[in-house]
Amino acid sequence: MKHLYYIAILGGFLFTVNPAFAQEEGQSQQQTQQRRSPRATTGSRVETQESNVPELTVRAQNMNEHLTQDIGNARWMRVIYREVDLTKEQNAPLYYPVRPINKQMNLFTIIFRLLGENKISAYEYLDGYEDFSPSHQVNFKDLLDRFYILYKEETVPGGGGVKYVIDDSDVPSEEVKAYYVKEAWYFDQHNSVFDVKTLAISPILFNAGDMGEQRMPMFWLPYESIRPYVSTVPIMTSNINNAKTFTIDDYFRKRMFAGDIVKTENLMNRNLQQYCPTPDSMSREQARIEKELTMFRESLWVPEDTATVAASTNKESKGRVKSVRGQAPAKQKTVKQKASKPEKSAPTRSVRRTR
Repeated sequence: MKHLYYIAILGGFLFTVNPAFAQEEGQSQQQTQQRRSPRATTGSRVETQESNVPELTVRAQNMNEHLTQDIGNARWMRVIYREVDLTKEQNAPLYYPVRPINKQMNLFTIIFRLLGENKISAYEYLDGYEDFSPSHQVNFKDLLDRFYILYKEETVPGGGGVKYVIDDSDVPSEEVKAYYVKEAWYFDQHNSVFDVKTLAISPILFNAGDMGEQRMPMFWLPYESIRPYVSTVPIMTSNINNAKTFTIDDYFRKRMFAGDIVKTENLMNRNLQQYCPTPDSMSREQARIEKELTMFRESLWVPEDTATVAASTNKESKGRVKSVRGQAPAKQKTVKQKASKPEKSAPTRSVRRTR
């Protein structure tokens, strides 16, 4: 009987331990789905959120096709790479608000949400060139793991796959403090158009580590893919005038940002830092390239000769003065006033008395 008593106690003990072990194992599996970063941990506060990314309407698609610049017929073109520093006040409209406020988001938050919803595609940042082929397309989960961004996996009902839920505070929009902007300065001889087209942008993440602040370009993104979405996002561009009269697309098309040249497309595929070792030489080279672009644009249109215009103007003015001096003074006609007749003192004869 004692053996049966001990067997019953041992069975009850094992029955109570197994559920506890299974619960602990389930919790550990749930924790492995959520990435941890050196910056913060989310715990259980990640919840499903509604997307505030603007939807792509038919009108936006038609407008995007209308604004697409065709550079295939360009007779002259120069590709420029610029670094847009978001800490400068002129570029602040692309950086603020750092966290979404009343459905207002900065540029990187919009890009990040579009990538998470699989509405646009990003491509690997390669050293020295860009490849927008499907073989270099970035997987969103790999992007989250590479940059230690916290997320939570959720299964979409109905066999829709897996989606990644990221809290707004875990989107590294505050650490993205600069962009690489690839643009093409071109002249279309057929249409007599000289313009600048934004080709692609690359967000740069600044991460504070043991060796100081490190710059990490994240990926390349064709600008044509995000323009339909950012063309409907209004931004404030002035501290004095708070009216949101421009969009993010206007900010790029009208070239309202300030960016320093870091590279020009060349045969040797060298950037400015490779042959400009000092800051002074870098500044001189940047100024020289800017001057070349300005001089080429001004050389397309032949202005009138100022000396010829001034000579013809002086000749016309002298001719007018000479003609005025050569004319005889006009005769003024004097009007003689008629003398008034003296009044008669005799009485006037009445008509009634005449028969």
